[in-house]
This record gives sequence, C-alpha cells and structure tokens, in this order.
Amino acid sequence: MKISKKTDYALRALFTLVEHYGGLPIPIRELARRNDVPKRFLEQIMLDLKSKGWVESTAGVRGGYALGRRPEQITLGEVVRHFDGILAPIDCVSVTGYKRCSQESVCRFRRVFFDARNYVAGVMDRATLADVAKGLPLAGREVAMGFAGGEGI
Repeated sequence: MKISKKTDYALRALFTLVEHYGGLPIPIRELARRNDVPKRFLEQIMLDLKSKGWVESTAGVRGGYALGRRPEQITLGEVVRHFDGILAPIDCVSVTGYKRCSQESVCRFRRVFFDARNYVAGVMDRATLADVAKGLPLAGREVAMGFAGGEGI
C-alpha cells in the first residue's frame, strides 16, 4: 500500500489538531508551516476534511481549524480510504476499487494479496487518531533493520 501526498498531508494536519484537541483553533498558515505542507494545497485538503466532519473551521483573527470529532472517532482507515479510495495492494482484491481480472479463476498469488489487504485494513480500521497519537515516532534505524525475509519492502 502506498498513500498519496494528499493523504500524507491530511494525516499530518489531523495529528497536529489532535495534539491541540480542546484548545484554540490553529490558523491554516500555522498548520502548513508545522507540517511542511504547501498552504494552497493544505487549504483544499482542509475543506475536504471539513466536508467529512473531521475538522471544523472558525473565521476571524483568532480563527483556524480544530478537530470536528473526538480523536477516538476517526480512524486511519477511513481517512486513507477517503483520499486514496482503497487499502488493497491490487485492484482485484479491493472492496471499493474491485476490477475483475482475466486470471481470477487460476491466480495463485491473489490470495496472498487478499490476506495482506485484510491484515492492513484491520490494522488501519482499529488505529484511531487518539491511539496513534499516543505512540512514538518510528526511528529511521527501525525501518532500516526491517524484519527477517522483508528485504525490498
């Protein structure tokens, strides 16, 4: 699974809002600066997040954005699906982006991708913004170490 820049930026902004949940709204300029996101692109993303009810906006000098729902009520799975459409590694095992394949009846490796889709979807659908915000950032050395048999991932 690979997420788009739009999804990446949306998640960055959401997690900044989680850090300030219950506080004052954060201006778009500040959200863009803190998350290293182009302001104009972030404005479009924030409107999209607002349309889903995940964020609220307040106009004026002290205005900005705040979470529209509690962090426990928003999952990574729903955010990724909203912006990218699917969590599946290939279309023929996607619930939302399903495309029939001519090899469906004989394909052996499709089941592995199906299992991977189910695992990833389960992890993402259980991962609320609140839960993820409690965790620590992933260190570069952890990524470099990988896991046994995971070369090239």
